[in-house]
Amino acid sequence: MTTMTKRASGEGTVGAGSRSGTRLAALLASLLFAVPALANPSYWEREWPETDFNRHSVAFDEILSGGPPKDGIPAIDDPVFAAIDEVADLGDTEPVVSLQINGEAKAYPLQVLIWHEIVNDSIGGVPVSVTYCPLCNAAVVFDRRLDGRVLDFGTTGKLRKSDLVMYDRQTESWWQQFTGEAIIGEMTGAQLTFVPARLESFAAFRTRLPEGRVLVPGNPGMRRYGINPYAGYDTSSRPFLYRGAMPTNIAPLARVVAVEDRAWSLDLVRSRQRIETDDGLIITWTPGQNSAMDSSEIADGRDVGNVVVQRRDADGGSLVDVVYRVDFAFAYHAFRPDVQIQVK
Repeated sequence: MTTMTKRASGEGTVGAGSRSGTRLAALLASLLFAVPALANPSYWEREWPETDFNRHSVAFDEILSGGPPKDGIPAIDDPVFAAIDEVADLGDTEPVVSLQINGEAKAYPLQVLIWHEIVNDSIGGVPVSVTYCPLCNAAVVFDRRLDGRVLDFGTTGKLRKSDLVMYDRQTESWWQQFTGEAIIGEMTGAQLTFVPARLESFAAFRTRLPEGRVLVPGNPGMRRYGINPYAGYDTSSRPFLYRGAMPTNIAPLARVVAVEDRAWSLDLVRSRQRIETDDGLIITWTPGQNSAMDSSEIADGRDVGNVVVQRRDADGGSLVDVVYRVDFAFAYHAFRPDVQIQVK
């Protein structure tokens, strides 16, 4: 095999730019059955002595090992930022998760998040966790404040429905990244608050918020930043370490735009370029953003475009950003099987 996933190896190697969906699918299929579920809490307790496994809201056998151990994919706790004009290693069309809170603006490039998955930060006085699960293409930002304390998150090395399972360092409870809900431990049932953010190109962020700052690697030699260790993943035929039902009207690795309790295929949004709903949502698509999960070099990924979702404010005047997602279809269907994805 010329392509190896980061999760399978814990570190990640990349072949010579192969984009063969067939080859990657064969690798993922072999790993699917090679990695044990490890669904016995007595096994987990050796690594997680502070986690209360007597409290859980999901079946243990839904949780699989993704390969790396606890914190094997290291979250960023002391993020380093640079001014936009100081950033030299980020292509104009590379994707970033962007935030603007209380007059402060920051961008978190996927070329960094793909290797770390979680950034614990504060912006505009609000403690946030900026998270990205490559296997689900789920870029989600949470407010870290809950019940009078501020939580810090790390990676468990586990997956549920192919999605990152996080943990908080205060109670070592386990959290589903896709939903922001605690699923195992003392905090079981608790829900984090989503923060509106955009998944947009670096150029779009720079134009919109020229005074913003950009996350840069604190140790540039730690990982192969700019490289996609999952080359060809979003054109493969099946997701990694996923055994659930697939959507019936859209390819599993196609992207969907999800807002509240509704979802549209990215192809539909791209074809219309603008969708307005009866309750005031405005969804727009413009070209110029790479897929981070396509080519071995993120900057060479195919153009999947920029999606923005807004709604008129309470006075009916200015447009304000709302929480939205651009997820892989299988992942959205796994967590929201009740929602029909609109494809036409």
